[in-house]
Amino acid sequence: MILDEKLRWFGFWLLDALKGKKVRTYYDQIRRAWKEGTSIAETEERIRALIAHAVETTEFYKNYPADSALTDLPVVNKDTFRQNYDRFLSKTYKDAPDNRVMCTSGSTGTPLRMIQNRDKIRHNTAGGIFLGAAAGYYIGMKEAFIRVWVNNVKKSKFQLLQENLIMMDSSRMDAQALEEMFQVIEKKKVKCLVGYSSALGELSNYIQKTGKDCSRCKVRAIIPISETMPEPVRRTLEKQFDCPVRAWYSNEENGIMGLQNEDNEGYRIDTETYYYEILKMDSDEPAEPGELGRIVITDLFNYAFPILRYDNGDTAVATRKEKNGRYKLYLDELYGRRSDLIYDCEGKAVTPYIITNNLWDIEGVKQYRFIQEDVKDYTIWLNGDPQKMNQEEILGRIRPYLGEEARIKVELVDEIPVLASGKRKYIENRCEKYKNQTGFCG
Repeated sequence: MILDEKLRWFGFWLLDALKGKKVRTYYDQIRRAWKEGTSIAETEERIRALIAHAVETTEFYKNYPADSALTDLPVVNKDTFRQNYDRFLSKTYKDAPDNRVMCTSGSTGTPLRMIQNRDKIRHNTAGGIFLGAAAGYYIGMKEAFIRVWVNNVKKSKFQLLQENLIMMDSSRMDAQALEEMFQVIEKKKVKCLVGYSSALGELSNYIQKTGKDCSRCKVRAIIPISETMPEPVRRTLEKQFDCPVRAWYSNEENGIMGLQNEDNEGYRIDTETYYYEILKMDSDEPAEPGELGRIVITDLFNYAFPILRYDNGDTAVATRKEKNGRYKLYLDELYGRRSDLIYDCEGKAVTPYIITNNLWDIEGVKQYRFIQEDVKDYTIWLNGDPQKMNQEEILGRIRPYLGEEARIKVELVDEIPVLASGKRKYIENRCEKYKNQTGFCG
């Protein structure tokens, strides 16, 4: 770290110390738990305290006994929050002047406002700092953030200076925009790149196609967010910038919840802050070890808007490891939203990686989207140079995963539309059978 960055790092902790070391205390707890595991007994006590608080101070939970077990409470989702918003607000915290309001982008439905109390905010800050450092990013480093910078998230010049941040807009990703991005990264000596996976992927592809020399870049960490990054793209970025590429698992309503492993595509969850259940796809029973299930989150520190058993729409295969009364949780496979899951002709769930990992390097393909239309009907949208695309190779790579009965239609398009949030959807399931079967809550 250069002097300016060191001053920012130590300056942050000095200010925190003057305010009572609240963030530092949580940071140290998370760091210890990352090394040794989270106390099972302390987690159970936190859950009991949160349930008692929710029963006593919210309309939604007021008819439940204060000593209810977590599994006695209903599984909720974004629609539950939207339809009962005021009933989830804690009367103790709802008018607190130091609350913070977080808004989801609304890319999968109506935007959701989420209130966080001061203690939750501190915990989010501590978790973000720790998981950033674990990925190679330290507060104070020169950071470039690639996303669509709509008005409600834009930062002022003072904030940019304070955070040593550069806003990069991904609403345009043509050759000129990508060249400008690369020049800024190189000339401004950017140390950390954070951004939508699809935008980082397009930057990587541009570097590869133009033969850009990254040796003069100072990037030390790359953190993809919001979308699944194909493993080959991740490894290519690592070679191009000679630094780790490790995604955060996060959302607006909870915060940064986990970090991608260095040597595989799995994730480690911050169990000091969040309690995870993995439930079956078609019921609220626990999934079997190794079984794909729904992620259900209990946020242990949000008392202003208690989040208990929140089905966020994502799916995973998880492994829990216990030792000496402490535990660690790993998501061995994280498939993102259930609407991003596709199924083969026999109705078995297939990881989206079979699409992203098999299409990323097809010559002539600039953008794509894979759509499941029906049980055995699929469509691939391709944007690029038709003369260079080998459609038979594309079908040959994908068909074995779907079954010989799969009917796969290829459509050439001028552009793959992005979502309102600026994210580019690679996978889409439009099959009514699977939407009804898995109870999508997007």
